[in-house]
Amino acid sequence: MRVSTDLERDSIPSLVLRLAIPSMIAQFVNVLYSIIDRIYIGHIPEIGNLALAGVGVCGPIVTFLSSFGTLIGLGGSVIMGIHLGERNREKARQVLANAFFLLCCISIALTVIFLFSKEQLLMWFGASDITFPYANTYMTIYTAGTFFALMAVGLNYYINCQGFPVAGMATVLIGAVSNIILDPVFIFVFKMDVAGAAVATVISQFASCAFALWFLLGKKVHIPISFGNYSPKVMGRILCLGFSPFMILATDSLILILMNSALQTYGGPEQGDMLITCATIAQSYLLMITAPMLGISGGTQAILSFNYGAHRADRIRQAEKFILKLMCLFTSAMFLLSWLVPDFFVGLFTSDGETARFSIRAIHIVTLMIVPLGFQYVFVDGLTAMAKTKEALMLSVFRKGLYAAGCVVLPMLFTAEAAFYTEPLADIVSATVTTTVYLLVINKHLQFSK
Repeated sequence: MRVSTDLERDSIPSLVLRLAIPSMIAQFVNVLYSIIDRIYIGHIPEIGNLALAGVGVCGPIVTFLSSFGTLIGLGGSVIMGIHLGERNREKARQVLANAFFLLCCISIALTVIFLFSKEQLLMWFGASDITFPYANTYMTIYTAGTFFALMAVGLNYYINCQGFPVAGMATVLIGAVSNIILDPVFIFVFKMDVAGAAVATVISQFASCAFALWFLLGKKVHIPISFGNYSPKVMGRILCLGFSPFMILATDSLILILMNSALQTYGGPEQGDMLITCATIAQSYLLMITAPMLGISGGTQAILSFNYGAHRADRIRQAEKFILKLMCLFTSAMFLLSWLVPDFFVGLFTSDGETARFSIRAIHIVTLMIVPLGFQYVFVDGLTAMAKTKEALMLSVFRKGLYAAGCVVLPMLFTAEAAFYTEPLADIVSATVTTTVYLLVINKHLQFSK
């Protein structure tokens, strides 16, 4: 588990595969936290579909909370990776110490804030009078475990950036396997229904958090967690560099919230809750694609950051080409799968005929432009890894702006179901713009090699 990679000397294709594949697996398994919950919840006798709609309202809020772990984790790990490339271990150690302190403070603050505001937020974000009790129960218990969730997400970046992808994968696997085992026990054996799913998730996140802390406090890791040497300047750099990926994830959550609100508003009492259930299933499926995509583009950032710090433009260019090839191979395979077997996936969540038909159609729609979306992931995460945060943030905000506008305009002009077309429209337009911008700026940014 403690076998590391040589980011400076190992061949690029080998490095990309050794970092991307464990990260893809970890991200995929991480998605199982929410998907396993939703599968079991959807099959609770009598209340399954309504409970699933209620938990679907919670999904974007859960993702929003987790995005703060990425804010500190990805922001600090990129800086740490650059310092490791410069062979400045003391600076790298200081970054990890400050990042750990920030994670603790933000986790505690968010727990308090969301426990006091969750009820109003749930009603704003798409819960109906019928689904609110399920959403409130799940959100109350989940929020109480926010500390463990954010620490597990944030610390895992510092395991991966030091060249320990297998340990990073283990951090996620421990939590996901625990959740798979505990979900049916708490939901069906203890008859806790939605509350049982939330309790199982919190316990699983605690297990992931405990493993990440154990690993990063160990003596064999290159840079362990230390205490002291805190610096407002270092914390500011972490927050500044992490802001772009944070905005990507946070606005993803806000857009899903906007989507749920639009479906509830334009679907009306007749279809609102049913459409949110379908959106929950479709987004769960999409997460099974985009999470491994993030594993490819995000898991390989350590290669780019390290070699950027080492001024190795040749290795950066080679890595980006191979990462993009791997991404296109994966997204093409998933596009075909999305059109061949979506009924199997939908059947895991619901046996209701109307809900199943709408969910399959929603999956077909949201995956239409999944291949171009891969370019967006590779180039935005590549720019972030090389400290080009302004460009990365601009490109991310552009896509989210398109998505938000579509969620509002399309159902107004057509029907509530038209909101699902926002995804492919935003994907193709933003991928085109991102690819153009990347090609225009990358050569100038890597001129240090000359």
